Amino acid sequence: QVQLVESGGGSVQAGGSLRLSCAASGVNDNRRCMAWFRQAPGKEREGVARIYTDNGNTFYRHTVEGRFALSQDNAKNTVYLQMNSLKPEDTGMYYCAADRFCQGLGTKDQHSWHYWGQGTQVTVSS
Repeated sequence: QVQLVESGGGSVQAGGSLRLSCAASGVNDNRRCMAWFRQAPGKEREGVARIYTDNGNTFYRHTVEGRFALSQDNAKNTVYLQMNSLKPEDTGMYYCAADRFCQGLGTKDQHSWHYWGQGTQVTVSS
């Protein structure tokens, strides 16, 4: 089993920054790949970015590339999502996901990720 706990959400104005954290525990093999998804009101959940923790390889949704950055602290079993130049369309509930293998970030791919956190709210005002 894997447990994921997100933190760091909040309310900011457009152009601001937030750093989300996802603290993981449980079987290491089951969380080699970790990702962030988000869900805006009335919309489907979509993947934002993922990181393969074994080698640090990352992949980002094109709408956040250059603004968001993933990092990890292996000693703390934590993955971070640094979000800069935030836009109102970044608003949503952000969820951390984990799986043994990296899955896709599409709306349909969310069902392929086995472990999920409870989410943390991000609100960006214009």
